[in-house]
Formats: sequence, structure tokens, C-alpha cells
Amino acid sequence: MTTKVSFRAVPGPGFAAGCSVSTWVHVGALAPPVAYVLIGHAPPRRAGETAESVEAGLMGMVDAMNLRPAAERVPIVGARLLIRGPFVALDYGHPTFVMRLPTPGDAWRRHVTAGRPACVTIGLDPVPPGAGPDMVEQYLERVVATHRAYMGATILRTR
Repeated sequence: MTTKVSFRAVPGPGFAAGCSVSTWVHVGALAPPVAYVLIGHAPPRRAGETAESVEAGLMGMVDAMNLRPAAERVPIVGARLLIRGPFVALDYGHPTFVMRLPTPGDAWRRHVTAGRPACVTIGLDPVPPGAGPDMVEQYLERVVATHRAYMGATILRTR
């Protein structure tokens, strides 16, 4: 029996720059706070970009970071967060480039610099431009329910 191995390429910085990224800390009544990084992509808009090529790029990131479907147990995916002065970035698996994250809030920074994990989530459906907290919550509920979200827990890389 032959096993077919598929490989999805990790997208370059042009694709990563087109991703939408949100960061926040969820504080629940019964659980400890959790920092989040949500990565999605706007609908195709560049020449040659299709829904399929966008999804392939996102899945390349999923594979490179060893994320798993959101319905499964969230895996630990290593130390992928970088903080250098005011800049915050995510090692998304590209051999040369990292993804700069928008300036997260103070609570998010304190959470991560204290050594607590952040949950990286990649959603495969297009993220509506200008999505606020309510729209992001609805988006997450939908992509998790339809098995179009992947997650992994990461921490700050100290060296």
C-alpha cells in the first residue's frame, strides 16, 4: 500500500500581509484568561487570487504550525510569538519571514510576557473587513461549527 503525502507550501510575506489579524484576551468567569490571535483573510482581491488559492495559503500556515481542527484538543505548537520593543510577530512557519501582528493591547502583552499561552486560530472563511468584537465572535462560532477553523497554543519565544 502506498501512502500519498500532500504538502502545502508555507505562503510568503505578500500573502501574510494580506491576512487580517485580531488579538484579544478572553476573561471568563470560570476559567483563567486566554490570549487569542485570530488569522483570516479577506475575500480574494489581488490578480490571480481565488478562494482556493487563499485557502491553500491558510492551510500552508496550518500545516507549518501544526495546528489542529478547533473541535479537537488544542495542541501545543511551540514558542512562536516574538516581542521586540513595540513589535509583536508570529513565526507562522516560513523559513525566512514572520508575520507582524497589529499592536495588541496591554492586557494581551502582559498575559504573553508572563509566560502564559496564546491560542492561535486560523479561520478559512473570509473575514469581513472592519469586523468588530461581536462580528469576530459570530465568525468564530461559524467557522468552528463548520470545521473551518484550526487552533494551536503557543508561547513567547525567549531567544
